[in-house]
Amino acid sequence: MSSVPETYAGEDGKHYPAPLASHDDVVRDSSLFWDTLRRFHFLMGTKFMIPVIGGKELDLHVLYVEVTRRSGYEKVVAEKKWREVGSVFKFSATTTSASFVLRKHYFSLLYHYEQVHFFKARGSVYTPSTDAFSGNSPSWRPELAIVEYSPKPSNSSAESRAEETSCLSGNGTIEGKFECGYLVSVKLGSEVLRGVLYHPEKMVAPPSIPQHENAIVPFKSKGHRTGRRRRNKRRWDPNYPKPNRSGYNFFFAEKHYSLKALYPNREREFTKMIGQSWNSLSPEERLVYQNIGLRDKERYKRELTEYKERMKLRETPEVGLP
Repeated sequence: MSSVPETYAGEDGKHYPAPLASHDDVVRDSSLFWDTLRRFHFLMGTKFMIPVIGGKELDLHVLYVEVTRRSGYEKVVAEKKWREVGSVFKFSATTTSASFVLRKHYFSLLYHYEQVHFFKARGSVYTPSTDAFSGNSPSWRPELAIVEYSPKPSNSSAESRAEETSCLSGNGTIEGKFECGYLVSVKLGSEVLRGVLYHPEKMVAPPSIPQHENAIVPFKSKGHRTGRRRRNKRRWDPNYPKPNRSGYNFFFAEKHYSLKALYPNREREFTKMIGQSWNSLSPEERLVYQNIGLRDKERYKRELTEYKERMKLRETPEVGLP
């Protein structure tokens, strides 16, 4: 039997692949971590690119080790430990909102990898919202579980008692996690209750309600196709290499993360603000980003050459025997 995991495609109906290595092994061996992380994103069909913070590539291995040491992404978000995680990297003083940026990158690049290799998750892929485990989300309450409680009615005041205790809250613990929510236990007085917390975003509408009612269908113009669209058709191929970015593009992406956390309602001004920041950099500071852009250009050329060679092999007709 082959040990190579099968490829999973498409977000709907996608299932987690088998672990490519044990958690202890990837923690000890950074080379194994990088190899399995790239293969994992390939199997999941997701984009993978090493982010840049403060002009330096983010060490995702260190980030993964530090977060899993603190019991994983959900625990770090719930207990607000991203600043503690960020202190390990010793970012420069000019790097603002490091905690916000680390959380974003971990969620997009390492969350599913953590689920498979640290928590040994199986089955369907579940992607929570970015604030699903913080205090901003009603689906996550650290150390607090809300369960529906329907006690057995007594002979006296059965209806009034049911109304008063139909929904109670109490301190409890999360016993386990599954695709749609959590298994919880709550202690109310001398009684221990067990129940299920469901993620609201995973709930589906009852089939009796027509899904098309009150729906807003976007208008799609049937205008003539342009030459540019035809030329870019080949880039719809998911295997086509991602185009390279310039040094300014890397700088722009890094600053945009920071500004979005500081000024969430001023996105229209970001381009001007980032341009001014770029112009104020010294030649030495600008060279850091330009070198990153050059390395990314070399990466694109290399991957494009490999892609073209693969396409030639596919287009070469097989010669049959007479």
